[in-house]
Amino acid sequence: MLTGQRVRLRPIERADLPKYVVWLNDPEVIRGLSMYIPLSQSQEEKWLEGIEQGPPAERPLAIEIRAPEGWLHVGGIGFHSVNWRDRNAEVGLFIGEKHFWNQGYGSDALRLMLRYGFDGLNLHRIYLQVYENNLRAVHSYEKVGFVHEGRQREARFFRGKYLDVLWMSILRSEWADVEV
Repeated sequence: MLTGQRVRLRPIERADLPKYVVWLNDPEVIRGLSMYIPLSQSQEEKWLEGIEQGPPAERPLAIEIRAPEGWLHVGGIGFHSVNWRDRNAEVGLFIGEKHFWNQGYGSDALRLMLRYGFDGLNLHRIYLQVYENNLRAVHSYEKVGFVHEGRQREARFFRGKYLDVLWMSILRSEWADVEV
C-alpha cells in the first residue's frame, strides 16, 4: 500500500469490481478514457483475473481518499507498457466518484504514483496520453510536472468528431520528490 497525506493506493480487490462496473459504464467518467463499449461484472472479473497473472508493476491500484468515516475508494491508477530496458512506463488514472472531481485527488494520486515509479521501480521516464478536450486532466498533469511531448492529430473519434491525442511525460530529473 502506498500512502500519502490525502490519498492512498492499494491493490484492487474483487469486492471493488461493482464500483468499477458503475464508473466504467458512466459516459461522463469514460469521456477521457479509451473505453467506449459498455462492460459487465463478468468482464471485470475476467479482467481482474488477467491482471493478477500479469507483471506486478502493471497491476492497477485503487485510489482511496481520507474521509471522516475512513478510507473511501474513488478511482483507479496504474502503470502499463512497462519497458524495463529503457526504464519507462505509461501511467493512467481516473476518478470515478464525480463529486470528488476538481479537488486535487487525481493530482495527489499521480504524485504518489510518480514517487513509486521513480523511487520504487527505478523508472527513468513516465508518460501518458490525454485527449485534447480533457482540459481538467491536462491541467492536473501539468501541475504535477508533466511536459508536452507531442500530438497525434485526429487520433480519437469521439461523439462524431476527431480529437487530437496529446503525449506528455516527466523524467526522473524533472521530478521533485514533493510531499504527497
